[in-house]
Amino acid sequence: MADLGAVIDNSSVIVCCGSGGVGKTTTAAVLGCEAARLGRRAVVVTIDPARRLADALGLVDGLAAEPQRIELVARPGDASNGELWAMMLDTAATFDGLVTRHASDPDQIERILTNPLYRNMARAMSGTQEYMAAETLHTLHGDDRFDLVIVDTPPSRNALDFLEAPGVLARFLDHRAFKLLMLPTQGGLRVLGAAAQPILKAIGRVVGSDVLADAVAFFQAFAGMESGFRDRADEVVALIRAPETAFVIVASPRHDAIAEAVWFSEQLVDQQVDVSAAIINRVQPAFGEGTAAEARSAAGAATGELAALWHNVADLRTLREAEYEVIAPLGDAIGHDRVALLPLLDSDVHDLDGLQTIAAHLFGRS
Repeated sequence: MADLGAVIDNSSVIVCCGSGGVGKTTTAAVLGCEAARLGRRAVVVTIDPARRLADALGLVDGLAAEPQRIELVARPGDASNGELWAMMLDTAATFDGLVTRHASDPDQIERILTNPLYRNMARAMSGTQEYMAAETLHTLHGDDRFDLVIVDTPPSRNALDFLEAPGVLARFLDHRAFKLLMLPTQGGLRVLGAAAQPILKAIGRVVGSDVLADAVAFFQAFAGMESGFRDRADEVVALIRAPETAFVIVASPRHDAIAEAVWFSEQLVDQQVDVSAAIINRVQPAFGEGTAAEARSAAGAATGELAALWHNVADLRTLREAEYEVIAPLGDAIGHDRVALLPLLDSDVHDLDGLQTIAAHLFGRS
């Protein structure tokens, strides 16, 4: 059984990953609640624009683009100094903040923020959301209000984009195509016209307009900021791979979800990242000690209603044992001692009380 308490204690960042529909958002909220109960000042940030995190926290009005404090009901044994905050990623606002931070003067800020290419790129270009998510992680990690950042990522394949985005940006800033686009406007347009047309056409297809003049204006306005962006991207890559950053894979006991989790764990290894724990959600409960075969034996020795009950227990244990076989490949991939099982509950989770119920199971409280 994974020691999730140790994961919380030893981490400054926890990234929750997994395929869609397995309970990542709820898991991130549960880890945040438990961290606050243990005395951490935790902030949970969701990259998903849907309302799932707000719903899990019982927030009728949804989440804002800035961290907001979640009021928790104190329970016996809770640390008095713990806090829980939550927020939703705002890609455009984060990009604007990054430009403002690295620009040399208000005029440069104005030229970039009002540039049509920038406005389209900040809201629509592929990869922008993932990089801004990584940027938000870095910003929250450096915020003195928090000592633990918990990230609720998109489904696994998109989560890889989140992990790779900072490195992609750093490589782009070092690429000769970018350096070509950064040539001075005077005299540079002849080169741009001959060599960079494919690049500009690609940009044009993304933003859906004639962007040659806008592109030139944008890259000229960007001049002098590239080193700040590159340094920041390098810092984000270092944070993602730091020992105090934990990756928690969330899955359900289905063949497709476990296969996706195994694949993702292998991708993390390729990224030089270790999996700290895996949480398998909605596992069939144990219904007492023993195996399905033992329950069938007890049914054979009983009569009437008692025999029917034992047959029912045998069927339920058979389901659980089948789920264990499905889960086994993930344990083989990351270590069975890093896998935690969360039983199927009798109701959906849509408020803080429900999160506390899940936490009681995951952290061994009655």
